[in-house]
Amino acid sequence: MSDSESEGVDDKPRTLGEYEGDRNEAGERHGAGKAIFPNGDSYEGQYKHGNRHGEGTYRFKNKSRYVGSYYQNMKHGRGTFYYPDGSRYEGSWVEDVREGHGIYTYPNGDTYDGEWLKHMRHGQGTYTYQETGSKYKGTWEYGRMESSGMYIHQEHFFKGNFVSNKPQGPGKYIFGIGCELHGEFVNTEEDGMDGETIPLVSSNTVHWVPKNITGKTQWSPERDNSVMEEGFSLNDPEEDQDQL
Repeated sequence: MSDSESEGVDDKPRTLGEYEGDRNEAGERHGAGKAIFPNGDSYEGQYKHGNRHGEGTYRFKNKSRYVGSYYQNMKHGRGTFYYPDGSRYEGSWVEDVREGHGIYTYPNGDTYDGEWLKHMRHGQGTYTYQETGSKYKGTWEYGRMESSGMYIHQEHFFKGNFVSNKPQGPGKYIFGIGCELHGEFVNTEEDGMDGETIPLVSSNTVHWVPKNITGKTQWSPERDNSVMEEGFSLNDPEEDQDQL
């Protein structure tokens, strides 16, 4: 299930189906109860004045499952959505939409831990590649890497600016031995990179142009015109990113 799309499942059945549980004086579903709907879905949890409201579990006939908070029939608050392809989202919901902080685990084991807006990665977040352990940590805008960020690898990492999921413009590679390679990324051709998982730098769309090698430096606009912060630590790159 794409993290840039709506859920693709409807947990608002048009008919009430079978119900077993508490009701109020008006005969509405109210309190704890369990419902089985004609379409094969089921819900077990809290109701308020006929609506799912509070904690509950909704099971879809396609094997999807939501466990968490509801507000007037909408996923709202903290909750976990399990998708039939093995992916899952754990985090904040606002009126049926992934919004706020959440962790998305993809079918291939990659994860995104960060901020969301309208079902999309948006704000500060970290994308971890399960196969290599490499990470991108930085800014996202509507599902794409944008603005300041860094690729973190086992022995080195890259700091610079990103545009549409790709590094672009001035930046630098920092190596554990204490040296830095300054340069810039330039576009070689356009591509339509998009989708659920985010590939590492594609060599056929951007080209690294090295300029000079230095020892450990502090960032300044005059030095490399990059967008990154000062005081970078070779020992703990993630602490530096918190200053972005």
